[in-house]
Amino acid sequence: MESNCELCMNYVYDEEFEYYVCDMDLDQDDMGKFLTDTFSDCPYFKMGDEYKIVRKQM
Repeated sequence: MESNCELCMNYVYDEEFEYYVCDMDLDQDDMGKFLTDTFSDCPYFKMGDEYKIVRKQM
């Protein structure tokens, strides 16, 4: 499954550092892929659908 970090719910904005980070604990190989923007087969990818969460709250 090809993934895009910008669409992932684990890709969050870190206010302390003022940039987006992956919220998962990545190993060294995965972190290297993430930093070089070649993280296309991420096992942690979850589609960040804010509306799906809101629909469950109703």
